[in-house]
Amino acid sequence: MQFYKKTSIGKSHNYTGLIVKMILFILTISLVIFFVSNINFPAPNKLIKKEIPRENLKIVK
Repeated sequence: MQFYKKTSIGKSHNYTGLIVKMILFILTISLVIFFVSNINFPAPNKLIKKEIPRENLKIVK
């Protein structure tokens, strides 16, 4: 039986796990954005209009 010494520190280059995690992260973010956009948030029913008096208007040429 022969022993060998590991000289590298850390993990070997496993890019498939990193790519899968990135795809899952992007997929969850896009699903969250999709579901939030489908929520009907309350909006005012009437048009809000404010009258500005003529004395506050300035003419700029």
